[in-house]
Amino acid sequence: MRMTKKVTAMALASMMALSLAGCGSSSTTATTAVATEAAKETTAAATEAAKEAATTAAAAAATTDVADKKVGISIYKFDDNFMTLYRTELVRYLTEDLGFKAENVVVQDGKGDQAEQTNQIQNFITQGVDVLIINLVQSSAAEQVTDQCAAANIPVVFINREPDATEEDRWAADGIAATYVGADARQSGKYQGEIVLATDNKGDFNGDGKVSYVMVMGDPENVDAKYRTQYSIEALTEGGMEVEKLDEQRGDWDQAKGQEIVANALTAHGDAVEVVFCNNDAMALGALQAIETAGRKVGEDILLLGVDALTEALQNVQDGKMTGTVFNDHIGQSHAAAEIAGKMA
Repeated sequence: MRMTKKVTAMALASMMALSLAGCGSSSTTATTAVATEAAKETTAAATEAAKEAATTAAAAAATTDVADKKVGISIYKFDDNFMTLYRTELVRYLTEDLGFKAENVVVQDGKGDQAEQTNQIQNFITQGVDVLIINLVQSSAAEQVTDQCAAANIPVVFINREPDATEEDRWAADGIAATYVGADARQSGKYQGEIVLATDNKGDFNGDGKVSYVMVMGDPENVDAKYRTQYSIEALTEGGMEVEKLDEQRGDWDQAKGQEIVANALTAHGDAVEVVFCNNDAMALGALQAIETAGRKVGEDILLLGVDALTEALQNVQDGKMTGTVFNDHIGQSHAAAEIAGKMA
């Protein structure tokens, strides 16, 4: 599932990790791989395992009458492209498929402000919701949020931004009703690097034996950003390529910042920039604007990678304007989060 200069294909792969803690639960991981029209390989066994796990979770949720249960949802910020898709599907699935009343599912915008989100969570607790689904502004706030919820005996499902391993271990050790649902960002990063390795020159356009790259990170505090950054480069080195980091900047998952960072990097380093890695598609779309403004052409003298498989990014891959993107399964993740929330409620 790779994109080369000869074959227009999108790297579409996802790993949904359900880190279940509290009440003696153990960690579970379900993996699915989705082939493109140019690469029809599938991982049938993994796909069947994922389907079975989802079916089991849905059946468990369906055994409970959730019509009158209240769900409080806080998203780190509404204007994030990926989380817009995620929250829309999350609400739809909760209400249309699992049976929650629409008026009992309340979604709020964290506005990228942890203090704002913490206040929202406290208000949800005061209102007596039955379960919380939280996309943290800052992953480091997980302990505080978990303790607030545990003190009120309200279970919490963290999504998209994973708390650190120490916090997740604490849930299990202390019997706290908390869980995390998200993608394996290490896999996403690895696939980005493998897409580069699959091109004819492996990202070495000037033939100097190394890949000179620019990295546009999301939020360095976010484990997804850390892993996507780390594993994309490790995939290159493990594939036998020498690498040179020309620039690495924080783009906060934002398209405008992605454009600014890459524009500055191209001004500073010129043709030396051979690959631009972006931790998400929004920043990659901004990077593409900067690349085109600078007169560079993806696939001819530079490569551009993203993550999420947003519709616009997919079209850009098909049109040869992006080298590749890695599918971040908002449907599978949102369904899993909803089903677990239903069961916990």
